[in-house]
Amino acid sequence: MTTTSSRPDQGASPQRTDESLVPTLSVDALRQLQTERLQATVRAAYDNVPHYRKAFEAKGVHPDDIRSLEDVPRLPLTSKADLRDNYPFGMFAVPREQVVRVHASSGTTGRPTVVGYTRRDIDTWADLMARSIRLAGGRPGDVVHVAYGYGLFTGGLGAHYGAERLGCTVVPVSGGMTDRQVQLIRDFGASVIMVTPSYFLSLLDEMERLGLDPHDTSLRVGIFGAEPWTESMRAEIEGRTGMDAVDIYGLSEVMGPGVGQEAAETKDGLHLWEDHFYPEVIDPVTEEPVPEGEPGELVFTSLSKEAMPVIRYRTRDLTRLLPGTAVPSMRRMEKITGRSDDMMIIRGVNVFPTQIEEHVLAEPALSPYFQCVLRQPGRMVELTVLVEPHERMADAEAAALSRRLEHTIKTRIGTTCRVEVRDPGSIERSVGKARRIVDERPRA
Repeated sequence: MTTTSSRPDQGASPQRTDESLVPTLSVDALRQLQTERLQATVRAAYDNVPHYRKAFEAKGVHPDDIRSLEDVPRLPLTSKADLRDNYPFGMFAVPREQVVRVHASSGTTGRPTVVGYTRRDIDTWADLMARSIRLAGGRPGDVVHVAYGYGLFTGGLGAHYGAERLGCTVVPVSGGMTDRQVQLIRDFGASVIMVTPSYFLSLLDEMERLGLDPHDTSLRVGIFGAEPWTESMRAEIEGRTGMDAVDIYGLSEVMGPGVGQEAAETKDGLHLWEDHFYPEVIDPVTEEPVPEGEPGELVFTSLSKEAMPVIRYRTRDLTRLLPGTAVPSMRRMEKITGRSDDMMIIRGVNVFPTQIEEHVLAEPALSPYFQCVLRQPGRMVELTVLVEPHERMADAEAAALSRRLEHTIKTRIGTTCRVEVRDPGSIERSVGKARRIVDERPRA
């Protein structure tokens, strides 16, 4: 089990050894630890977060009622809407002055989902990311090329701190500058890359455009996350590079990347770090737990977070839980098969139709009818937003509106898209639920 301790405000925490990274708890010891941490988390949430106190009372449950893991389904579920309703710091369980970092995702009404971390939370996150990189095949001394985005998105900094904690040399490239990325991979001798799988395929295309054989690079491990990817994509990546391609899972509301990790030696799903996150799978309609091994919606309760504990957080990700293999005491989850809502993932950015709708409705000239068209002509998923005006527009006016809406979506939501202004009345109407997403991508 990884342990954390307080550390000075300046300087890095000690490098973790393999022995401290690899969980060696028995299942019984793990369940005991989970129970103790669950009870402490529930008490902290109830005592310090008004939202949770109210939600507990509405369910008729008190922290003293939680005596074992079997009592978890008695607790209230938490949704993304709950986090937005308590924007910005209403879900924090410690004084804001004890929060050393915040991350945030874009919101549907101008209110992002905000998460906070104490110093100990940052240490725990770094430990779990180091553990994940180690399970993926990374080792101290490796050069780790981080091409996840840095900033409010949790991916880049999460990968960065974890790789440093493991004792690696970090190249913090972030996204973009594809030709420069290829050069740095070659020049710095990166052995591990952390990036979205779709962007990595673009990097491979760039290597081949330059006449470079991806087999000839120093890369041996790719840790891919932030978007779903298929076994056929894994086969293509490994076939074109000779490297191990493994999956990483996380979400900012629970911590960030490093909640679960696939092992390079098995590649059979993601082991969940259950000493810090208690997983459940529920029926997304009835909200009742499903039998072990059955598919449903993944739900997490944090067990060690100080700044912002989460109780039964609905991820909307669809999967199932399986026994551990590479880490016997920790259960695995299958690759995500889809979501219980209509979220789109565009190059690692979560995008909801309601976010698009907000900005469409802010344009007086536009009707409320729109569609999001997903295409994948090459390696990257492309989003085209179809809109229509109340009245026919001149070409110049339509072009100006398209540019303005594209800029708004890029700056407010964080993703690039193309906006097409269609003729009035041309976008599909529906008697029932509007078809907001048209997926024209080829099937795997």
